[in-house]
Amino acid sequence: MKKLFVVVMVALFTLSMGGMVVAEEKAPAKKPSVTKERTAEVTATVVAIDLEKRVVTLKGSEGKLFDLKVGERAKNLPQVKVGDLVTVKYYESLAVKVFKKGEVPKVEGVAEGVVTAKPGEKPGGAAVSQVTLTATVEALDKKKHTVTLKGPEGKSVTVKVKDPKNMVNVIVGDEVVITYSEALAISVESATKK
Repeated sequence: MKKLFVVVMVALFTLSMGGMVVAEEKAPAKKPSVTKERTAEVTATVVAIDLEKRVVTLKGSEGKLFDLKVGERAKNLPQVKVGDLVTVKYYESLAVKVFKKGEVPKVEGVAEGVVTAKPGEKPGGAAVSQVTLTATVEALDKKKHTVTLKGPEGKSVTVKVKDPKNMVNVIVGDEVVITYSEALAISVESATKK
């Protein structure tokens, strides 16, 4: 759980620095709630395949080559051919909700799932994961726009708050529910589309 807390805190810090969509509650008497998300999609062309080593060499849209090690879960790797298009879609979100001490619902945990292509189909699949944990506000620095959070294992981390309005009505002792979600989908299409 310590490693999990650090991963979620790093994601919290990373997403708070990015230029993503922010949704927040407007009522000043309520504790803040923020959701940030981003998506990305990349398509590359298969230029070489080493079935024995399970390595596919891809050429990105800018002409750069890179190798992708394909795990054993991809049962249909022999279906991939040079010239095929590989599309990767990525989604991540971070939701943060502040509660008064003692009012936080019990929601901690990890959920994961993987779906792969059926035998004989082009390789593809999707993986999703969601981590939810609760941290306690240990300290606030409204001039520097930072909050120090203490995780469930007692480890603390200080994060910068991008929008100072999200610190309104937050006090030391409040509890913060943090949910980090990510999803990755990979599909392979033949070079000769029908």
